[in-house]
Amino acid sequence: MEWKLFADLAEIAGGKEVEVGTDPGETVGAALAALVAEHPDLEDRIYDDEGDLRDHINVLRNGANVRAADGLDTELDAGDELALFPPVSGG
Repeated sequence: MEWKLFADLAEIAGGKEVEVGTDPGETVGAALAALVAEHPDLEDRIYDDEGDLRDHINVLRNGANVRAADGLDTELDAGDELALFPPVSGG
């Protein structure tokens, strides 16, 4: 599965697109854990002290925020597009 990373998350991981070893049928949470395992500097940026996803971090599967579905328990299908980004502000 491939993650698309934005803003400082891409800088931390060293690229805007990162491939992880996750297969269809696994969950978004498993794909996120695989991403963090390969890029441990992301952990403090996306997880809080209890190990939960920070409220301000957005995780998308096929353009939809997973919080609107089953959260990190959302199952992956072949060809899914995953994206991870912090809040963006500007004016």
